[in-house]
Amino acid sequence: MSDTKHDSPSGLSFQPPTTIDLEKRKFLIQATAATGAVGAAAVAVPFVGSMLPSERAKAAGAPVEVDISKIEPGSMMTAEWRGQPVWIIHRTEEMLAKLGGHDEQLADPELEVPQQPTYCKNKARAINEKYAVMLGTCTHLGCSPNANFAVTADWNGGFVCPCHGSKFDLSGRVFKGSPAPTNLVVPPHQYLTENTLLIGEDKQAEA
Repeated sequence: MSDTKHDSPSGLSFQPPTTIDLEKRKFLIQATAATGAVGAAAVAVPFVGSMLPSERAKAAGAPVEVDISKIEPGSMMTAEWRGQPVWIIHRTEEMLAKLGGHDEQLADPELEVPQQPTYCKNKARAINEKYAVMLGTCTHLGCSPNANFAVTADWNGGFVCPCHGSKFDLSGRVFKGSPAPTNLVVPPHQYLTENTLLIGEDKQAEA
């Protein structure tokens, strides 16, 4: 290729690209394309990684073993399953006797709404009636009700939501007139031993 200058229609002269210029341009185009590909891959990896469940997320849904041997009669403890509080109440004989005295005040005394496994569809809503197992979240807006086990002339003990006044008895059954539409949820559970409770899995799931 000659180094002869050419005149443009505007009267300005320009120098045609040399072989060296063309090679340099080709190298720059290839380098830019390669950098773009690497950048795209770098962006894609974190995105794909975020789609995979983390070990923590998988652990959050795993069954939880709880030692209930230290729960004194008339008291309760709170465990955690799937990021939610689970109440375990050790009911006394007096508490159990109170469960049948206010059915007419309850919104769903016959447990028509399936808020509990079939093996807990009974007055105590439990496998072992001494121990109530339920999620400690109000079925209205997910607030956490307060325990009030003191028995009075018009209260047999239970839970009262401080946010909107929903009331539940010692089996987690909701009282009529409460903002909460349904009873507290009883999660799937089973007893591995007399004092070891497994929350989040039951024998029905194993069958």
